[in-house]
Amino acid sequence: MKLKKSPLAPTKFPTLPSVKGVNIGTSVSNSKYKRRQDILTITFNNPASVAGVFTLSQMPAAPVQFCKKNIVNGYANALVVNAGIANSFTGKKGIENNRLIASYFSKLINSRQKDVYICSTGVIGEQLPVAKIKKALKSSFLGRKKDFKSAAKAIMTTDTFPKASGKKIKIGDEEISIVGISKGSGMIAPNMATMLSFIFTDANIPSVFLKAILKKIAVTTFNAITVDGDTSTNDMVAVFATGKAKNSKIYNVLDPKLQEFEKALHRLSLNLAKQIVVDGEGAKKFITINVIGAKSNVMARNIAFSIGNSPLFKTAIAGEDPNWGRIVMAIGKTEENIVAGKIKVKIGNYLVVDKNKVADDYNEKDLKEYMKWDSINLEINLGIGNASYTAYTCDFTHDYISINAEYN
Repeated sequence: MKLKKSPLAPTKFPTLPSVKGVNIGTSVSNSKYKRRQDILTITFNNPASVAGVFTLSQMPAAPVQFCKKNIVNGYANALVVNAGIANSFTGKKGIENNRLIASYFSKLINSRQKDVYICSTGVIGEQLPVAKIKKALKSSFLGRKKDFKSAAKAIMTTDTFPKASGKKIKIGDEEISIVGISKGSGMIAPNMATMLSFIFTDANIPSVFLKAILKKIAVTTFNAITVDGDTSTNDMVAVFATGKAKNSKIYNVLDPKLQEFEKALHRLSLNLAKQIVVDGEGAKKFITINVIGAKSNVMARNIAFSIGNSPLFKTAIAGEDPNWGRIVMAIGKTEENIVAGKIKVKIGNYLVVDKNKVADDYNEKDLKEYMKWDSINLEINLGIGNASYTAYTCDFTHDYISINAEYN
């Protein structure tokens, strides 16, 4: 089915800085989609430092298994992505197809195979047409160089708009660029859900420090979102640092020079993660769930996602129905050791639940007006501690069913 652009989508593609040492190519393979750019190749002028986080699915796709082995090396010469076919649950042939593609491209660019990263996204269970993809890889690498917008478009599947974010900051006295692109729309849940996200910087940062920073920020960015509670087989977030900015050497992860980089990477990652939620299949409303007053961050996170993954809650939001009982239900089903008499629930600025009952000044008419907004905020105060967690999700509409009923 032809997908309409999300009503929550940004009005225009962002203006992005250039990243020194990054070369982008795209091409058409016609492997799943007809006559659209579905192959992305990115090469680096010199080996880049790389770090990644991967899906926690117990059934990882062939490219995920391949990248997890390669990333131990800590370097990258190239990234290759195909959209439309996931190469997941494709047995030994799928693993061999992934190897053939990696071998072909590594020879094309004169690289070690372990410095090439292969990513696939799309339908599970179908084999990659290796001959078509090889031809498209050559065309992508040797053809006219493209920009990050072209790259973001090439990795889309059920996405309705290309997703990107970019920043310029300083490490010491040296200006550096950071640019990220993402894809993701459905099968989104924590633990590296059905997303691909690639972040590029010209900073000179060793992979061991990139890994520590990425692992830390993923908790409150890419792993803080959910569309439908389903964790994919394929996906990863990777950061590549080309070192072309020539900033002064970083000696440890606590180096003060890294603080601004970590903050910028967090802001950029959260921006990308929110764009994925905004483009949730059929989404009409963006929802922020802030749980405060918990005994631990784990408790706060569990409750936030119990609400964010509840179909009853999400369909109520879609119907603009202020049914706060569904929020209370989702809190209770977590089996966390909460105290019902201390809980306060706010929707927007409206207090709706206070101390185990509906708030005294609750006004359903006013709240119904708020529910018409396209951005809805919840605050759950558990009143039993100082820990907190914020999760991001979207509503469930009829379009979600239609998109996934026809996805093949």
